[in-house]
Amino acid sequence: MDTSVQYNRVIEHCQQLFIKKTADYGTAWRIMRLPSITDQLYIKAQRIRTLEEKKVSKVGDGVADEYIGIVNYCVIAMMQLELGETGDEQLPLDTVAQRYDHAIQETKELMFAKNHDYGEAWRDMRLTSLTDLILMKIHRVKQIEDNQGQTVVSEGVRANYQDMLNYAVFALIKLGLATNDPLKHTADAGIQ
Repeated sequence: MDTSVQYNRVIEHCQQLFIKKTADYGTAWRIMRLPSITDQLYIKAQRIRTLEEKKVSKVGDGVADEYIGIVNYCVIAMMQLELGETGDEQLPLDTVAQRYDHAIQETKELMFAKNHDYGEAWRDMRLTSLTDLILMKIHRVKQIEDNQGQTVVSEGVRANYQDMLNYAVFALIKLGLATNDPLKHTADAGIQ
């Protein structure tokens, strides 16, 4: 299957969940500062790594659910970067959907640029490597945050959020979320 089609299917699933949760909870995430969002990403990625090592989950949500959470928290982070941490806490649902689309479009364009240069190397990577890359990017973001956003030669936090999002999408494609069976990821994606 074509990477663009697979990417779109994964994002459609993630976005539908995000919009439904926004309908239920509003934009409560607007209260979160960027370091808190980074910590949420860390919790999700660390749980994936723990599940990969222990091979069993005691709370029900599987690895795929955590990768979906990483996608959506990265979008939240990018929206917070644009909106700032102050201002309207409640955003209209259509505004959230538009901002989600915008963040994804930019991130997908980055993915295609990198895919061109790297030749879709991610397809031959292990899921555990994608998890480790996400954790490494989280540690980078934490360091940038600890440095009050200042970097000497490195890319900023936005690019790191975009990379994490793309790694999570790659993992979800590998777990089967982009297939025609929308339940495959919940049945088969416990531990890989």
